[in-house]
Amino acid sequence: MIALQHISKWVTNGGLRTFLLKDINLQIEEGEFVSIMGPSGSGKSTLLNVIGMLDDADEGEYNFLGQSIHTMKEKQRSQLYKAHIGFVFQAYHLIDELTVYENIETPLLYQDTKSAERKAMVGDMLDRFNIVGKKDLFPNQLSGGQQQLVGIARSLIASPKLLLADEPTGNLNSKQGEEIMDLFKQLNEEDGVTIIQVTHSEKNAAYGNRIINLLDGRIEHPR
Repeated sequence: MIALQHISKWVTNGGLRTFLLKDINLQIEEGEFVSIMGPSGSGKSTLLNVIGMLDDADEGEYNFLGQSIHTMKEKQRSQLYKAHIGFVFQAYHLIDELTVYENIETPLLYQDTKSAERKAMVGDMLDRFNIVGKKDLFPNQLSGGQQQLVGIARSLIASPKLLLADEPTGNLNSKQGEEIMDLFKQLNEEDGVTIIQVTHSEKNAAYGNRIINLLDGRIEHPR
């Protein structure tokens, strides 16, 4: 599903290159649940953003579902991203001025989904996450756990093949965090969604079927 070959990314400061990612080679199959770990500044979020097409690599090749991302124009990449990738962030990234219902509906507006169909799909998500009673509330009226559920519902509404999660339980208490991780496990095992999560937590990482350790922008190979 995903093949990264010799991916590097750097920032240049005063003529000096500082590598954020250095010669990353990585294959991820459809249906995997992969955890990316490493200390702060090791390049975890940068790698996730490159995979999620939010960021370009400076060097190397990226193939997603058999398509060469590194040769694509911005518009093609954006279409591919919207069709196949869901993103869950630590900071929820909900739109404060929109209700829960409208936040979840947002990705469908980009896809020209018909109104009646949108209504049914959002209804299904509200049901699935037990947040029907919250649909007319605004994000600031919800707890952190509820906001994260809305964020996940929004990321899943368009049935992505790939879910990318950046420290998804970072702002939650342990019980809420566990519920979110159980939910990811279920999505992976029952719905076949491929999941890549960035996490500091050994416990969360263990939910995946493979752990990738990053250090200074490189993948550490198990000794």
